[in-house]
Amino acid sequence: MSSQLDQLKKTGTTVVCDSGDFATIDKYKPQDATTNPSLILAASKKEEYAKLMDVAIEYGKEHGKDIDEKVDSTLDRLLVEFGKEILQIVPGKVSTEVDARFSFDYQASVDKALHIIELYKSIGIDKSRVLIKLASTWEGIKAAHTLQTEHGVNCNLTLMFSLPQAIAAAEAGAYLISPFVGRILDWYKASTKKDYSAQDDPGVKSVQAIFNYYKKYGHKTIVMGASFRNKGEITELAGCDYLTISPNLLEELYNSTDDLPQKLIASDAQKLDIPKKSYINDEALFRFDFNEEAMAVEKLREGISKFAADAITLKDILRKKIDG
Repeated sequence: MSSQLDQLKKTGTTVVCDSGDFATIDKYKPQDATTNPSLILAASKKEEYAKLMDVAIEYGKEHGKDIDEKVDSTLDRLLVEFGKEILQIVPGKVSTEVDARFSFDYQASVDKALHIIELYKSIGIDKSRVLIKLASTWEGIKAAHTLQTEHGVNCNLTLMFSLPQAIAAAEAGAYLISPFVGRILDWYKASTKKDYSAQDDPGVKSVQAIFNYYKKYGHKTIVMGASFRNKGEITELAGCDYLTISPNLLEELYNSTDDLPQKLIASDAQKLDIPKKSYINDEALFRFDFNEEAMAVEKLREGISKFAADAITLKDILRKKIDG
């Protein structure tokens, strides 16, 4: 019997590795890899990645009028250095995140994204192999629309916790979305003081609803489930376009030969009665409908704050090295 990881791939799901750690990425033969400031922060503390840090610091020292600009330049280059190394392992794309502090700044998000793409280009990596990760705020979604339609830059809209975010992202023409599963479960467990089976998991149900909406209305945006807390959440989403999975859960799938049937089937969505909505030209409606979902509002806020805090921690490390 083949492993659950191989069975998952056979359902049509593209497996993506959610890690900044190259050694673990290689083992599971994923198509793509995703990174974020928290993953890069964790990896950057390991000795084997010191050479990437050195390259980034040398670059940063030469780019910037003052220490703050030099630190920003160093961080951008460090993200791109990690991306370059990952692209030597995976055949597909790497996701590189725009600084979370720009989550409510449309123009700064567009500018930073184009800068990251230029950095990749400067070291010989075409934009076709990079996904720019943006938070699924109104401003992030509009930035993705501009990047996709005017610059041909593919975007991954992350920190997604609700159907309104997903619908607006598809209308924006985003290449891919990352609806979070485990963080939704976290909120409901804290709120209701209940445990949930994989079948009843509210995070799983959220991704199922987004997948079915996209398939019913013919949206081409890829649905990539993310942020898993247990293997059951993954097996319940077998058949989803993509799933980005941490190394510890990839290992569980790799070591299990239990049966893993396909659960999400695109053609089944046609039979479902799902109301059609539109947000891309109606900011007020988007904000209202999103605001109706307390979990999504709180988890988006928390996610942006956490990514921003980890980026600041990483910048503090870089600042000391530049000054040193």
